[in-house]
Amino acid sequence: MTDSAPLTIRLNAQDNVVVARADILAGTDVPGEGVVCTDQIPAGHKIATGDIASGKPVRKYNQIIGFARRDIAPGDHVHVHNVEMRDFERDYAHSTEARATDFVAEADRATFQGIRRPSGTIATRNYIGVLTSVNCSATVARYIAEAFDRDALAAWPNVDGVVAMVHSTGCGMADSGDGWANLQRTLWGFARHPNFGGVVMVGLGCEVNQIDFLLEAYGIEPGPSFQTMTIQDTGGTRKTVQRGLDMIGEMLPEANNVVRETVPASEITLALQCGGSDAYSGITANPSLGAAVDLLVRHGGTAILSETPEIYGAEHLLTRRAVNPEVGEKLIERIRWWEDYTARNSGEMNNNPTPGNKAGGLTTILEKSLGAAAKGGTTNLTGVYKYAEPVTEKGFVFMDSPGYDPCSITGQVGAGANLVCFTTGRGSVYGCKPAPSLKLATNSATYERMDDDMDINCGAVIDDGVPISEMGERIFHRILEVASGDPTKSEHHGFGDDEFIPWQIGAVM
Repeated sequence: MTDSAPLTIRLNAQDNVVVARADILAGTDVPGEGVVCTDQIPAGHKIATGDIASGKPVRKYNQIIGFARRDIAPGDHVHVHNVEMRDFERDYAHSTEARATDFVAEADRATFQGIRRPSGTIATRNYIGVLTSVNCSATVARYIAEAFDRDALAAWPNVDGVVAMVHSTGCGMADSGDGWANLQRTLWGFARHPNFGGVVMVGLGCEVNQIDFLLEAYGIEPGPSFQTMTIQDTGGTRKTVQRGLDMIGEMLPEANNVVRETVPASEITLALQCGGSDAYSGITANPSLGAAVDLLVRHGGTAILSETPEIYGAEHLLTRRAVNPEVGEKLIERIRWWEDYTARNSGEMNNNPTPGNKAGGLTTILEKSLGAAAKGGTTNLTGVYKYAEPVTEKGFVFMDSPGYDPCSITGQVGAGANLVCFTTGRGSVYGCKPAPSLKLATNSATYERMDDDMDINCGAVIDDGVPISEMGERIFHRILEVASGDPTKSEHHGFGDDEFIPWQIGAVM
């Protein structure tokens, strides 16, 4: 921070807090606010700019982020020690802010170099996947995939890799209900994902989640690029591994026979995610990603916002943008489901932010949610989907998921996302296969400290005065480059083999 840079950030004239841009000592005058810090204020944390009486709202982004648990004086540090959650009414005002989208003419739309599948879907990567119906087949699946290392694939340069998608469920579960449906939709979504040029699905044979059930339910027909087997029917571990190697060996020539071609940006389905968030997430990276989403939507593409517990308290900003009241009501139904789900499991919606989020200046889930929702930009909300449900609407949509990043992104990729943008303030090292994951740092310190993992420094919004719109354009152009095959930092590291985590709901029996 330069000597001339502001000491704090005011996000709205109606706010009764400002955000510290650097560590501020007690006794420091806050320029432009007429207050003196009564405490030491860490960077990213909030300072009261006026009296906030006990029980009165604390406002940031001109929205309620919590309530004073005791009287707060001007210049006080505002955080978990003096702010609490309370219920309050929110006006959902369904569809009142829906507006016609200013689409770019088709002839002028941005393009990228994608891979066109026989089905007409477009891939951004070209993997072969080894999927598992149950945890009992996970080791066999890994053995199969690990045999195809870089040397083994040298003859197949257009194949990005062979990856095992293993998980910890598939049996000891009910064969109906939310948990079952989540797993089925996720596996079906990965089996049909365009970023897989071939898929082998491996089961044990006696599990609840039978492969045949999945094929019948979703009309999947085995063929040259989709093969299945079970360990019990094939004759044990060694024979199953060898059969898997043979299956993939037969798939490789056709999987390698791809050529990237110019396709419109409307073929991008972008998963929006944030993790390891801090107070800058809602100030720099998330609104910048939102600006990129607005560009993608204007060019005909799709963006998926998720993490239902992390839009809690900001859902009223999304319902207003719903294309019709029915879409808005679907979102509120998901919110109500989560309130009931957490209550019956002796939890609460404010068990988030995490310790790292709080250290970065986030006090309540309301504050975190208001920043997280900014990833969705400003265009209409065109659809609301269950976890891993196929996204069929274009534009900005919402998919229900937990706030746990790998689990949420697994659902988004299952729903059809072929690329991921992940904002982080504290520093996440997440990567995803088969969809490439771009990391957007919220602040320059994290970007510089973790430059091997961060793709874009959104801290320049504060440090260099880069407008949100310009940062959004930078992100959008990088999305097109990555969709065309340029690797992300997480891809350089090889991340993505262990991040497949379907959302488990229900009793383990």
